[in-house]
Amino acid sequence: MACKRFVFEGRVQGVCFREKAARVARELGVKGWVRNLSGGGVECVVEGDAGEFLERVKNLSFPVRVDRVTQQDCAPERFDGFKVRASK
Repeated sequence: MACKRFVFEGRVQGVCFREKAARVARELGVKGWVRNLSGGGVECVVEGDAGEFLERVKNLSFPVRVDRVTQQDCAPERFDGFKVRASK
């Protein structure tokens, strides 16, 4: 199973981004987690249909605004569901 790590930048903290991303992940049936980063971004690791997840999360409605996304492949961990983790 493919695994991707995303870091989202923009207006992604203080706007329920993590909860909205988790809802999208659960709707798509992807596994992984999401958490806030100390620098103002949000990190997300996804196993499953990462492409569809990315497109939907990049286009979340106001007040979320995604200005930049970096991504990289990561080793699958066989997550059980999708979790909102504590901030890093």
